[in-house]
Amino acid sequence: MNKTLSTLNAPAAIGPYAQGVQAGNMVFVSGQLPIVPATGELHTGTVGEMTCQSMNNIAAILAEAGCTLADVVKTTIFLKDLNDFAEVNAAYATFFPQNPPARACVQVAKLPKDARVEIEAIAVRALP
Repeated sequence: MNKTLSTLNAPAAIGPYAQGVQAGNMVFVSGQLPIVPATGELHTGTVGEMTCQSMNNIAAILAEAGCTLADVVKTTIFLKDLNDFAEVNAAYATFFPQNPPARACVQVAKLPKDARVEIEAIAVRALP
């Protein structure tokens, strides 16, 4: 049975979707914009700082499923401008110092709230 994940430590969904879903030992985290949970506003700052906010949001949702970023097996990064790739990549790398997950990174025409970055993740939770 699937379990919907919800935490106040990550931004509320801005549409008809869950922050994340646990299906068996797999956890699917919806795309996370760099929204600051406490304010509901986009993080202002560099695209690297925005990347960190998106990753922190992912980590908070994973925690609701008893997971950490070490359990992530796949991410997808959506960028408004692929010219931001180097800065995003540097910030992203700090979250996966060893054994990084598989990843795709694509430029898109537009993101919700006109964000510059959005990241989604898939994790595999160790079974007890």
